[in-house]
Amino acid sequence: MTHLELTHIHKSFGASVAVEDFNLTVKQGEFVSFLGPSGCGKTTTLRMVAGFELPTSGNVTLNGKDLTYVPPNKRNVGMVFQSYALFPNMTVAQNVGYGLKIAGKSKNEIEERVREMLSLIQMDKFYSRYPYQLSGGQQQRVALARALAIQPELLLLDEPLSALDAKIRFELRQEIRRIQQKLGITTIYVTHDQEEALSLSDRIVVMSQGKIEQVGNPFEIYNFPQTRFVAKFVGSLNTVTATVVDPAKGIASFDGINLEIAQGLNGKNKGEEVTIAIRPERFNFLAEQRKENVFDCTIENITFLGSVVRVQMKIGNSIFNMDTFNRPSLKLPNIGGKEQVTCSNKAVLVLAG
Repeated sequence: MTHLELTHIHKSFGASVAVEDFNLTVKQGEFVSFLGPSGCGKTTTLRMVAGFELPTSGNVTLNGKDLTYVPPNKRNVGMVFQSYALFPNMTVAQNVGYGLKIAGKSKNEIEERVREMLSLIQMDKFYSRYPYQLSGGQQQRVALARALAIQPELLLLDEPLSALDAKIRFELRQEIRRIQQKLGITTIYVTHDQEEALSLSDRIVVMSQGKIEQVGNPFEIYNFPQTRFVAKFVGSLNTVTATVVDPAKGIASFDGINLEIAQGLNGKNKGEEVTIAIRPERFNFLAEQRKENVFDCTIENITFLGSVVRVQMKIGNSIFNMDTFNRPSLKLPNIGGKEQVTCSNKAVLVLAG
């Protein structure tokens, strides 16, 4: 069932276009992330959903009601900001209950709801503390509880974890997902962090220069990028320009080296140039296993990244990265050494755009 619908949303600031022809439907209880670099229009789109910005054209519909020109305080939408935006002169309980107080709820109702929310975010013991007595992660939990206390139809989160350190971000994003799934609340999450989007979302909307590049679940976005931008922005990627050798058989060539492409080259002409891409983790040493494509290479560099070892190699005249899991039995080649690596024909993507 469609809960939120954005139809032909366009937003201009003078001659500058921030969002162009944005169309999206979100189901009840779905967690959708807007992912893209700074300036791509994701926060502007979120603010139009919240009512803080009015679209130049297009419509915002929530639960069948047109909210395009409805003021923010009339939308029953909860919002969590990057900066927490807690009232420094109010206790945790007062901050969480603020929206309920503004709505004219009774003292007993506010008290009950506040305690329920603090239990949900596992901060019952912080009832009487002030924001300055809390860590950044705790303050963001309080901001989340405040947004949820009013029982909104929609929860909006604008890069809520970007000001926190890596460990707290990891813990809090798990907490956000747990709470969202428990409450079954429709959620829109804005982030430039691909790991956050991939780990949290039911679907991801990848944006660039005010436009949607691709919409899909995390598996689709990572493994089957539809454009060059998505392929490069989400995850690490090796790209090279190749020439079509045999469109029917899916054979292309770079630096005089042929490779087989499972997805084929239908619609391409012999001699046409295409951009191909291979994820670093799709390569293996030939000694470990053999797949359709085999390449001679020279080892240029080896970098330890904790659980992953990145091997930089030269194939023909092109540089590629290969990622392999770090394990005690791993036998790494010498820098400058000659090796053979392999990847499947399904690992080779042909990028559009």
